[in-house]
Amino acid sequence: MSYYVHPQGICETESVGDGTRVWAFTHVLRGAVIGNDVNINDHVFIENDVVVGNRVTVKSGVQLWDGVRLGDDVFVGPNVSFTNDHFPRSKQYPEKFLQTIVNSGASLGAGSVILPGIRIGHKAMIGAGAVVTRDVPPYAIIVGSPGRIVGFDTDSSNSAVVHGAGDDELKAAQTLPGGCELIPVKVSRDKRGTLAAIEFDAGLPFTPLRFFTVSDVPAHEARGLHAHRQCAQFLVTSKGSARCLVDDGRYRSDILLSDPSTGLYIPPLVWGTQYEFSYDAVLSVFASLPYDYWDYVRDYEEFLSLFD
Repeated sequence: MSYYVHPQGICETESVGDGTRVWAFTHVLRGAVIGNDVNINDHVFIENDVVVGNRVTVKSGVQLWDGVRLGDDVFVGPNVSFTNDHFPRSKQYPEKFLQTIVNSGASLGAGSVILPGIRIGHKAMIGAGAVVTRDVPPYAIIVGSPGRIVGFDTDSSNSAVVHGAGDDELKAAQTLPGGCELIPVKVSRDKRGTLAAIEFDAGLPFTPLRFFTVSDVPAHEARGLHAHRQCAQFLVTSKGSARCLVDDGRYRSDILLSDPSTGLYIPPLVWGTQYEFSYDAVLSVFASLPYDYWDYVRDYEEFLSLFD
C-alpha cells in the first residue's frame, strides 16, 4: 500500500491517497474517500459518505459523520464535534444527511461544535470551544457560543488600518490590494455641525449610477461577502464606524472607516466584507453601475477561479 494503517487501526476503504497515515484505534468505513498525505490521529471514526481532501490533519477524538466534506489543507483539532441532523431521533434516519463543507485551509479549534449544513469558508479560523451555527465567511475568525466574527485573518505586510484622513495613513494605504484606494472627502465642520461633500465628476474615480446606505447592522454580523465583475464602489461612513476587508485573491487588507473625511474605493474583482459596525454606523455606498444580480460573485472559491 502507498499509505500506512497502524496495526490497531481499521481502514475499510480503498480510496486512500499516497502518503496518508491512519493511526491506532481509528476506524474508517468502506465508502469514505481520503486524499493524499492525510494524517488521521488515534481514536477517530469516519463514516461512509465522507470526503477528506489532501494534506488534512484530523486530531484525536474526532468523528466525521456522513455528509462531511473537508477541503485540502484543513486542520481539525482534538474533539471537534460535527453534526449532520438538526432533529436526531434514535432509529429514525433522514432520506439524506445534510452536507457540512469545510473549505480549503480552514482550521477548527479544539472542542468546537459544527452544526449540520454549515459551510466554513476558505482559511477561516474557528476558535477552541466555539459553536458554529451559521455559514462562516472566508478568513473569518470565529469565537464564542454561538460563534461570532471577531476579525479576519489578513496579510500583515499588506494591511492598512485607517481612522481618518491623515496624510500618513493615506500614504500607507497605497499598498491596498487590487487597486483599492483611500480617497479624501471634503468636510466642513463648525458649530452648526458637519458637512461632507463629494463632487462626482472630480472627487471619485467614476460617476455613480447607484447609491444606498447600510445601517442598524448588529455588531456580530458581516455585510458584503462578495465581489463584482464590473461594478466599482466607493464606501464612506456618514456616521459611526465599520471595518472593511478587501481581498484581491492574493492579499487582504483591513481598513477601519470611522470618519466621513475618508472613503474607500473598491474596483471590480475585489472581494469586499464589511463588519464590526458601531451601533450608530451609517455606511454610504456609491456604485458605478445599476444593480445587476449577475454582476455579483458570491462564492469565494468561484472568485479565486477567476484568476486562474
